[in-house]
Parts: sequence; structure tokens; C-alpha cells
Amino acid sequence: MSARGGSAPPPLPVFAEDAFPSRTRHPWLVVRLGAILGVAITVCFVTGIVSHLHQHPLAWLPLPAGPVWGYRVNQGLHVATGLASIPIFVAKLWSVYPHLFTWPAVRDPRHALERLSVGLLAAATGFELVTGVLNLAHLYLWSFLFPVAHYAVAWVVVGSVLLHLAVKWPLVVQGWKSRADATVVDDHELEADPAAGAEEAVTRRAVLWGSVAAAAAITTVTVGQSLRPLGWAGLLAPRSPQDVPTGIPINRTAASAGVLVSIVSDDYRLRVGDQVFTLAQLSALPQVEVELPIACVEGWSASGVWGGVRLRDLLDLGGIPQDATVRAVSLEAEGLYSSAEVTPSFSRHPDTLLALRLGGQVLSHDHGYPVRLIAPNRPGVLQTKWVSRVEIV
Repeated sequence: MSARGGSAPPPLPVFAEDAFPSRTRHPWLVVRLGAILGVAITVCFVTGIVSHLHQHPLAWLPLPAGPVWGYRVNQGLHVATGLASIPIFVAKLWSVYPHLFTWPAVRDPRHALERLSVGLLAAATGFELVTGVLNLAHLYLWSFLFPVAHYAVAWVVVGSVLLHLAVKWPLVVQGWKSRADATVVDDHELEADPAAGAEEAVTRRAVLWGSVAAAAAITTVTVGQSLRPLGWAGLLAPRSPQDVPTGIPINRTAASAGVLVSIVSDDYRLRVGDQVFTLAQLSALPQVEVELPIACVEGWSASGVWGGVRLRDLLDLGGIPQDATVRAVSLEAEGLYSSAEVTPSFSRHPDTLLALRLGGQVLSHDHGYPVRLIAPNRPGVLQTKWVSRVEIV
């Protein structure tokens, strides 16, 4: 009864006892979805750290230039596991959804930590997945810098996972030991319907394997952008190598970079240290051909046969010391990656070129004409196009 003698207001529908009737939501399902999601998050996090170190190298942790396919595999795994995490994440949220509406909202300090870990984990993971997918589509609906935000929030995800495990570990162990046919119905219901337990077992396994199948399907229709044998299945791959004549997709064109005039100018010169080269002089130097992949941070990758001059030969001609870190600077006046640093392990590698050709043909404007950097085990954003000079950092 209310203070005025009336009936107490009914609870909100979402807090009603029968608001979540599905018995498939059970610790057996929750912990297994959590384990799969945990593996995917771990792979995403580790490969993301490697990718970040490639783009923002640390002086005390030099990265090797080999294997030449290293970054290609790393970033392919990063994007593939990120996309595959989406259905698992949605299923995991669905499996614990009723607990978000228990009342009271906070019962004690431990319960407060549990709520905090759930909120952080759901929000941070959702942010990573949504912004990651939009980045693949080059659809930027925000003003912040994606690489910086994506990297920072990844640490929030990992921290919230560890906090969540710490406060929920006893329940995790209990859920892992439970049986798929363990139900939330009471003994009287089971006596009335002995088949109820078996029916719930099938349903829970169906939810689990259905989520895994959805993750596998997403992987199949996107991984072709980096795994060429599955290129035919790349229905949702935003940058499929099979869609371009050269087999090397293009993210940034010469027109969008504003270099169409400067790259065809008769005044073009390449400055390396103390030396200045015309295109004719570059073509007269000893030429090398190497097969190297372009591997983009967005997950796509493709191999090409590049021809040009070894960077180390040009550095020697320009009087640049062998232990010097150099910077390749583009004709592109502005842009986040209009220049890129090249440490000695890359600049002195025999497969690192200032390329003049791709597939035996002169570079197209969009692939970096007249000169571009190509090096092994290196993100595509650091394979500077339209190079105008190479200087000591």
C-alpha cells in the first residue's frame, strides 16, 4: 500500500520476474562464450600492440625487417579476429543481459566492482568493434584520431577483462564445471517434464555453436582480402586485391593527395642526403627486383614484384652513415603519413627499395609514381609514396 492508501506501483516491465523467460541463459553458456571472446580479445590485443610498435617504434625495441610476411600475417589476424568477435560479443551480452537489470543495482563493494567491470568491458569492447569496422570502411564519424583512440581503449578493454575475471572467478569456475543440461528450473518442474533438461541442453549448445558459426561466416567473407586462396569468398572485403588490375589495392590516390601536378613535373628531383637524382639517373643505377607484400593496417594485403634501386645504395651515395635512422618524405604536402621514418634494420635490408616499377611496368600515379618506398615486414601506411627526399632524422 502507498502512503495515500493506494496500491504500490507495479515494477517496471524490465524488472519483472518473467521479463527474461529464456532458460538458455545459463553459466554453462556464459563462461564458454566468455572464453571464446577472451581468446579473440587476446589475439586482437597482442597483434594490435605489434602493429602499434611498427607505426610508433621504440628506440630501445627495434623491430626486425623479417620475415617479410610478418606484418601481413599480424594485421590479417588482428582484423580477422576483431570481426569474428562481433557475433560472440553480441551473444555474450545476450547471455548475461538479465543480470544488468537486477535490483538493487549495487548491493556491496564487490558487487559495485562487478558492475564497474561489466560496464567498462561492454562499453570499451563495443567502442573498439564499432570504430574498427567503420575504419575498415573509411567512414569516420568522429573528430578524434582513430589510431590513438583505438590503441588507448584497447588497454581499457584488457584492464576491464582482468577486473571482471578477478571479481567473478568463483562463478566462472562454477559455470565451467556445470553441465549443459543443468537447468534453472526447480525439481518439481523437472518431475512434471523430465525432457525439459534435455531440451535446454540442445538450446544452449545451439546458441554456442550458432555464435561460432556466425563468427566463422564473417571471417570467411572478409579474410579473402589478405588470404588470396579465399579471395573468391571476400564478399564483404573492402579492399580485395582481386578487384584491381595490378593486384595491389589503393587507399589514397594521387588526386586525393594533391600531387598530380608535382609528380609529372620536369623539375622533379629525388634528394638523398648530399646527392640529387633525376629519374633518368635513378634508372641508370643498378636495378633490383623483389617480391614483397603491401600489408595495410585495415587488414588487406597483396604481393607484388617491385623494381628499383636499393635504398642502402642510395644512402651510401648520399653520404648517410650506416647506423642512421632516415626519413622518407613525400611530395604530399599534408597528411598523417606524408613522411615515415626508416630505421637501419629496414633501410639497410637488401629488399628495401625506392621503387620505380610494379610488375615490370612504371609505377602508376596512384601507386606512387615517380618513386615510392617499399620495405619488408612494414605497414602499408609507412611505405611512403611520391618520395621527394630521404634525410637523416
